[in-house]
Amino acid sequence: MSSRNDRFECRWQRSRALLTAYIGAQLLALIAVFLLDIPVWAKAVGVLLCLLHGLRYLHRSILLSHEHAYTGLRRDSSGWQVWNEHGGWQAVQLRPDSMALPRIVVLRFRLMTGNGLTRRWVRSVCIPADAMAPDLHRRLRLRLKFSRNRWAAPE
Repeated sequence: MSSRNDRFECRWQRSRALLTAYIGAQLLALIAVFLLDIPVWAKAVGVLLCLLHGLRYLHRSILLSHEHAYTGLRRDSSGWQVWNEHGGWQAVQLRPDSMALPRIVVLRFRLMTGNGLTRRWVRSVCIPADAMAPDLHRRLRLRLKFSRNRWAAPE
């Protein structure tokens, strides 16, 4: 018999695998910029854009040390919620293009406003398997794949 318990909560921490992949992607982007046959000013713009991206997203999405970094997800009777230090638990609407793969979960969501409407921008969080205990990562994947009304807006 299946359980009708809708309560679920998990938290994650920074991931070495995600940091390694990000640094590798940045290095490949910088190498590509230098190998392109373009003017020096265009190469400088490319390098500047790579550095700005690193400054913007390294602490917020990779190292999870920024107060706006999302580090938790829960489901209760009122729906799905994400956690960050700045706003605490915030109601969200999960998007159907979220993915739950064996080595990584890509969680896509829209934050809800106070009157129950969704905000315009869709946000994403990558949760690799090494960011939480293996059993909890498995439970998160199963919950995202099989929970009822997972794409419904919070009540």
